[in-house]
Order: sequence, then C-alpha cells, then structure tokens
Amino acid sequence: MLRIFIGFDSRFPEPADVLRHSLHKHSSIPLDIRYLKLDELGLRREHDPLASTEFTYSRFLVPHLCDFEGKAIFMDNDMLCFGDMAELDQLEMDNLALRVVKHEYNPTATTKMYGCPQTTYPRKNWSSLMIMNCERLTLWSKEVVETQTGAYLHRFQDIPDEQIGEIPNTWNQLDAMDENTNLIHYTSGGPWFEDYKSCPHSDVWYAARDEMNSDAQNAA
Repeated sequence: MLRIFIGFDSRFPEPADVLRHSLHKHSSIPLDIRYLKLDELGLRREHDPLASTEFTYSRFLVPHLCDFEGKAIFMDNDMLCFGDMAELDQLEMDNLALRVVKHEYNPTATTKMYGCPQTTYPRKNWSSLMIMNCERLTLWSKEVVETQTGAYLHRFQDIPDEQIGEIPNTWNQLDAMDENTNLIHYTSGGPWFEDYKSCPHSDVWYAARDEMNSDAQNAA
C-alpha cells in the first residue's frame, strides 16, 4: 500500500479532502493517505513569519513518521490529481533519496494565496511533491526539522544531487493544465481563497469538490 502524506492546514481543510478524493478516484493501487496535522505532530519550532502554510516544515517529518523505513510520498494540499498514483509508485528509488519535479519557477507576483509574501529561492516548489526513500533521509531527524533553516530543508542541503531524481513534470504543473496533466498545483492560490475564486482552472476544482460531496451523500 502506497503511503501518502498530505500537508494539512486547519484554516483551510477542504483542499486536502478534495485532493484525497481525487487520488483515490484515479488510483489502481491501494493508498494509505494521512494528513499532516500540526497539532498531532509535536513539532516544536518557532513561528516563521514567511511560512504560508501550517505544513511548511512538517513535510520534512515524513521519514521520521515512517521510522525511516520504506517509501512515502508528500504532497501539498493545493493540488488536484488526474493520474494513477501507480505510475509514481513504479519509479525506481534504490539509489535515490528523493524524486521531485525539478521546477525552474521564478514568480513575478509579490503575494499569493491569502496575501502571503511570494518569495523566490533556488529549487522553489521542488518540495511540494516528493517521493521519499525514507531509509536515505535519516538526516531529516525530528530535531533537524525543528531547528534547521527553511533554506536548508527546502533546498535539500546535504543531500547529494545525484540522489535527487526526477518526476515527470506532468505530475506537478503549476497553475496550469492541459490534456497531459496528471496533477495540477494551484500554487499561487486556489478557488477556496476569496481572491482566487475565479483563478485559472477553478472550474475543474469546483467539479471535483462537488463530485466528492455527492459521493459522500450517496454513501451516507
């Protein structure tokens, strides 16, 4: 069973639910999906004013939560899946610590989501979708996640470049989609935010949310 950890923000819980529904809908393999709820993780870290979500740092706890064994996937909550997660599960990980989509993303806007500062840094958005070989990520101990800088964690410092493999870019398309999209990432802001209710491809997310709610009512 493929373990998937979704970043969870208690202020905006609905996106995680819609993402989870879309993952199950399209997957041909069993999925063990868990939310990274900050109040359940015991993460002792000072508040970072630049952290735009509650899972800015908790994502790096995944290897620790898996006892540094096996494989797991982390995903931001502001995503919607159209592909079969079996495709990611089949990617070779033996000689790798991570696989990510290696974006070259340099946003021009100064704010995102609900007015958060939009920052630019090397490897931006690489950590939004990670396939993790937990045995090779013992450097991300709980203490390290609690004390190291955001730059150290999000830029994968101390992980050799040759141990960072790639995921096809159709699996993390930023604010865009086409007929080949396996996963769209509403990284600037999704339609659950007031200022982004009519953002590009908001109709796709609304349709997925309505389908989720309809399925829940039919199952009740």
